[in-house]
Amino acid sequence: MCPKQIVLDPDLQRLQQEGYEVEVRSGHLLVHSVPYVNAHREVLRGIVVTNLSGNVGALGAPGDHQVWFAGEFPCHHTGAPIDGIRHTSERVELWPGFEAQHRFSNKPYGKNGYPDYYSKMKNYISIISNEAKEIDPNATPTTFNVIVSSDEDAVFRYWDTASTRVNILPISAKLASERIGIVGLGGTGAYILDLVVKTPVKEIHLFDGDTLLQHNAFRAPGAVSIEDLQEKPSKVDYYARRYGAMRSGIVPHCRYLTDDNISELSEFNFVFLCVDKGAVRQLVGSHLQTLGIPFIDVGMDLWMAPEGESILGTCRATLCTPEKSEHFSRRAYLAPNGEDDLYRTNIQVADMNALNAALAVLMWKQHRGFYQNLVKAFHTTYSINSHSLTRDEMDGDPEDAE
Repeated sequence: MCPKQIVLDPDLQRLQQEGYEVEVRSGHLLVHSVPYVNAHREVLRGIVVTNLSGNVGALGAPGDHQVWFAGEFPCHHTGAPIDGIRHTSERVELWPGFEAQHRFSNKPYGKNGYPDYYSKMKNYISIISNEAKEIDPNATPTTFNVIVSSDEDAVFRYWDTASTRVNILPISAKLASERIGIVGLGGTGAYILDLVVKTPVKEIHLFDGDTLLQHNAFRAPGAVSIEDLQEKPSKVDYYARRYGAMRSGIVPHCRYLTDDNISELSEFNFVFLCVDKGAVRQLVGSHLQTLGIPFIDVGMDLWMAPEGESILGTCRATLCTPEKSEHFSRRAYLAPNGEDDLYRTNIQVADMNALNAALAVLMWKQHRGFYQNLVKAFHTTYSINSHSLTRDEMDGDPEDAE
């Protein structure tokens, strides 16, 4: 039986075909069962690991000449450490549930780096395993045991090499179990989606009953084609299809939230509230507060200056948690529709939508521990004309500045 093709890349297929126990997991290449000698001259087996920095199907040259190793520090057959490959020795979590103990560095002589992953892995494996053969001639890394490589829980359709190359997978994993709801796919909501899809959250549910129209295209992420506009898709279906090319777990709900279906938000870990109607904000916010579901409400208030030559205003992000949510009614616009409607002119500009979304996603990531959060702000506002960013930690009872 032929080994299963693990990736569409000749370097990795070649390693597998030669009998190495190859696995691809969490954006890393692993070769298992590499024999090595420990300090007691015992022959053990470890794992050589490198991050994959290229593109699926055409990895090209590795991004660096170093590898990780899971096991004791490899030694010569005499029991003396192989200091020629030593870089650092410390426990490092490469992704949740997997630790490496050592980092090796062995740059090819007279070259800038390895031309491909095959030569890189072969070099390190040979250095380590040749010493083991001096003690046990049968100690070989080519076991022909096939490891079926698959990230069953992975949401991305290709490796997150942006995270693997800087080793932040364990930090990103803090977001992995999240079931996110985004209510409203107008300008700001669409940009929030654009940022959240690039995190390993488990599911992203989209709620909006609107059709994608021509004016929406001018404050949407990316570029909407005229063919898409002619189809008149719902916003949620359009964005689910578009971002579904990158990841799984995007679920569209083509409807507005009302008293009859508000219970659909009851099973989420976090919700982004991106609506332009005070009554809907009141309905959703109250429901989430009652259930103790944390959420961030966003809002923009843009208007033309009296002379009519420029636009000014603010955008904000307001975090509510089970521990602190009493400020929501002061900070968010909750007036019933038609009463002093803040959004009656509906001025929105893509850059302000994107900034508003970025503030919200940064706040969410701080809440979940991805970013350091020393001040624990619950309300952030950006003002255009003063180019100022303010925060409110909500320790007291500040006056409403909006």
